[in-house]
Amino acid sequence: MAISTSKTLTTTLEQQYQVVRRRTEEICAPLEIEDYGLQSMPDASPPKWHLAHTTWFFETFILLPHGEGYDAFHPRYGYLFNSYYEAMGVRHPRPQRGLLSRPTVEDVYQYRAYVDDHILAFLRQAAMDPALIDLIRLGLHHEQQHQELLLTDLKHGFHLNPLLPAYREDLAGADHVSLGQTSILKPLGWVGYVGGVHELGAPEQGFAFDNERPRHAVYLQDFSVADRLVTNGEYLEFIEAGGYQNPAYWLAEGWMTVQSEQWQAPLYWEYEAGRWWIMSLGGRRWVCLDEPVCHVSFYEADAYARWAGVRLPTEAEWEVAAQDAPIQGNFAEEDRFHPMPLQGQQRPAQLFGDVWEWTQSAYLPYPGFSPAPGAVGEYNGKFMCNQMVLRGGSCVTSQSHIRASYRNFFYPGARWQFSGIRLAKDGMHLGSQP
Repeated sequence: MAISTSKTLTTTLEQQYQVVRRRTEEICAPLEIEDYGLQSMPDASPPKWHLAHTTWFFETFILLPHGEGYDAFHPRYGYLFNSYYEAMGVRHPRPQRGLLSRPTVEDVYQYRAYVDDHILAFLRQAAMDPALIDLIRLGLHHEQQHQELLLTDLKHGFHLNPLLPAYREDLAGADHVSLGQTSILKPLGWVGYVGGVHELGAPEQGFAFDNERPRHAVYLQDFSVADRLVTNGEYLEFIEAGGYQNPAYWLAEGWMTVQSEQWQAPLYWEYEAGRWWIMSLGGRRWVCLDEPVCHVSFYEADAYARWAGVRLPTEAEWEVAAQDAPIQGNFAEEDRFHPMPLQGQQRPAQLFGDVWEWTQSAYLPYPGFSPAPGAVGEYNGKFMCNQMVLRGGSCVTSQSHIRASYRNFFYPGARWQFSGIRLAKDGMHLGSQP
């Protein structure tokens, strides 16, 4: 299935809107009607809900307060499709989104078309308040986040189905090194960076989420980061060394989670007939040794780093390493939706795309942070507690959506996102180059 080109949001706002909204529906095109109501756990949402919620955002924050004479599509949709905005009133419980047989899928697509028609008419006005333009851009990036969630939620739901259905049969298969063969990658190396005062965060110009600002100075010691991501083959060594049975490598909460959830390997790994298998959006396949390990929690990433005798990078270290790197990699536009083995010679490599990279940094506000006024101020700020920062985007992230300053965040036990591992250590490694 062809993918709309949206690597750069540099066209008119009207064109940007159409590209992003169309992309969401393209993601849903391979689904059967029964798939639209699938909710496999409270943290996931049905595709039907994602389609409606992203539409609710534009209706609620643009059309209802600013669209002259606009009538809401349905008086109860605000209750059904509000996610977590307390300022917008009560809402349907998140764990029960998959219990809604109505509105129908057809109703939801009609809702999208209705709102799209009004937004496009709104965008064609002669003059537009800059604050409204910024709010519409926020809505587009919000929808790109839900495009990613659509794919991660579908993968989780299909994995729980005993039939192990593929989201798309035409996605590329495991055409690389399979488990049981020898890895073709060189041993992991290091790239060193000089410490001192560095700038962190998004500049004032251009789009960024509020949690990426303000830009500020940080002081770092000399450090080194791995020149590529940790692979399945390397993580398998941790498994075979008894990593999931030895509490010495684990934070206390991590070890409790390993025991209570009976973790033995990353999410979607299964050992059968003498071989490790992994679930992908293209169906089940053999684990490829040279692909980046994926669907590991912060607890697992941290435990692996301890076992390897190093650590995870801080988010400041990661951003310093990435700030001059081109935003290139295995993104959603590549139409693979699966991590790929190392490509190219850049050092450090794989900073963007493939997998979100856990850092050792808690998700906290930057010095001087102030959430946006109004309900949209709930977008990021109120989640700055008990979560960890990830960087770099993944194979289901839109390339136009990511920046070196982008801060993703999840609870440390989360595994259904495309999350992986980059290692770091103190000091400038001998022979490494910044």
